[in-house]
Amino acid sequence: MMSSEAEENQNRDAAPDTAETEDIESLRQALAEEQSKAEANLAGWQRAQADFMNFKRRSEQDRAEYARFANANLMLEILPVLDDLERALEHVPVKLASIAWVDGINLIYRKFKATLESQGLTEIEALGKPFDPSRHEAVRQAKGKEGIVIEEIRKGYQLHDKVIRPTMVVVGNGEDTEKEEE
Repeated sequence: MMSSEAEENQNRDAAPDTAETEDIESLRQALAEEQSKAEANLAGWQRAQADFMNFKRRSEQDRAEYARFANANLMLEILPVLDDLERALEHVPVKLASIAWVDGINLIYRKFKATLESQGLTEIEALGKPFDPSRHEAVRQAKGKEGIVIEEIRKGYQLHDKVIRPTMVVVGNGEDTEKEEE
């Protein structure tokens, strides 16, 4: 009997060991699953945080860009007035050029232009430069060096680094004007 009692005691002792081993193994597996979920949640949170930071940066850039160019439409409306002032001052008769009110109009023109420039408006230089379709609008071609702006019809302007009105130009067609003049 002793041997069977000993075997029974061993079996009883072994059963709890097996159950404990199974419990420990299931706990380890549950722990591994929870760690995996925690790592996935952390990675997702980090991605969301990075996405939010990128969104915030882009929003600030968009807001700054909007503020920089908020006056673009107003300036486009004012440019014809500037053009008219320039044309009027170019056509002042020589006899009237020294009259005080003409000097006053000239002063107003300079102040007006300086105010626009202080807001970031600059004139696009075109005469004698290669034709650039992103900055110039060709209205016709004439005799002159090919691809070079030979005449400026209407001034163009850019606000900061963005063209708001291209320069209307006449572009040389490649025919040499010197040969025909000789």
